[in-house]
Amino acid sequence: MFDLDRWQEIFSSIRSNVLRTVLSGFTVALGLFIFIVLFGIGKGLQNAFTAGFARDAQNLISIFTGRTTIAYNGLQSDRDVSMNNEDYDFLVNLDKEKVGYSTPRYQSGLLVKYGKESGSYQINGAGPEEKFIENRKLLEGRYLTPTDLERKQNVAVIGRMVQRDLIKNGSPIGKDLNINGTMFKVVGVFSDDGGDWDERHITIPITTLQQMKKGSDTVSTVYIAYNEKLTPQEAIKYGDELKNRLKSRKNVSPDDENGVRVWNNAQNMNETFMFLAVITAIVSFIGLGTLLAGIIGISNIMVYIVKERTQEIGVRKAIGAKPKSIVALIVQESVLITVVSGFVGVGLGVLALSLIGDSLEEFFIKDPNVGWGAIFAAFIALVCSGLIAGFVPAYRASKIKPIEALRVE
Repeated sequence: MFDLDRWQEIFSSIRSNVLRTVLSGFTVALGLFIFIVLFGIGKGLQNAFTAGFARDAQNLISIFTGRTTIAYNGLQSDRDVSMNNEDYDFLVNLDKEKVGYSTPRYQSGLLVKYGKESGSYQINGAGPEEKFIENRKLLEGRYLTPTDLERKQNVAVIGRMVQRDLIKNGSPIGKDLNINGTMFKVVGVFSDDGGDWDERHITIPITTLQQMKKGSDTVSTVYIAYNEKLTPQEAIKYGDELKNRLKSRKNVSPDDENGVRVWNNAQNMNETFMFLAVITAIVSFIGLGTLLAGIIGISNIMVYIVKERTQEIGVRKAIGAKPKSIVALIVQESVLITVVSGFVGVGLGVLALSLIGDSLEEFFIKDPNVGWGAIFAAFIALVCSGLIAGFVPAYRASKIKPIEALRVE
């Protein structure tokens, strides 16, 4: 490995056969380049799908009620079904270990005033964990606390667009908003990836909004972010259990799809994972096929190189060179070409992904990239293939008798 004379011979051989060396290296570099770009684009597709579900918690189950469409248990159809605080507690406590975050929500469109400015906004009565359910980011102040709910405090967390519309100058924290004739102190401002619509919401304690609605304990929606340890299949089963138990509690027919409705993001995630699995399989197949083509290519080239050097090998043996020194020379040259070409392929592939960046977002490819682990594995695979590709024909050639090798044309 550290034989200076051997290295001099290798570099002399490379200088004497530039085209042969370039062709050998090109196969390796191209294989790694295509592999990295394809896998990067596959990762970009995965990132785009993930971002598409990032508007709210990805592990979200939303439970609504409506009007029944089927008579059941002595009750007529076309009956309003509503939820209350007890229903929320019932659903959350069915299986606490499967609940990550949860909040009830009671919503209403109300007139909001600040000074001379006014407008109608959606007022959400909710709990502290709405922040995580909606993936909201606090820009100033704080979110709701359990104490706010317990004491039915008149506090509000407003969206960024509400601040822009009503409180135009200065920090809104501590300012008072008139919501439907009741004064609320602003304690926080949030942003939401859902866009301007979601940032025109105002959240107050659900207990406070229920009190404003003449002591009602109505709940419009129950949000449960299930434990992230659940698989999509387990989460789907959990969502079905919630729906069936609530239907039974509310005397809604098991076949009635309108009386109790459940929107389970796990179903969408499961379909997404299946689609991504297909895409990943296709990209992996193409990428591995590219690597295989590179391996075959360098093997063929090394066979040709060794055949071309058969007479040289014969001369070396005739003057006393041992077979293992001949094999070591060819293998070392093969590995050198493979390693250098591999670095070139990796560099070009990473550069290509960097140049692509987010320019393909319109084609649903976001931030294409490849982990260094995958790159390293592919690099090692090609280096090992280069070693084997050089060793096998070199070993065979080293066994040829000098007189036979010298006769080869």
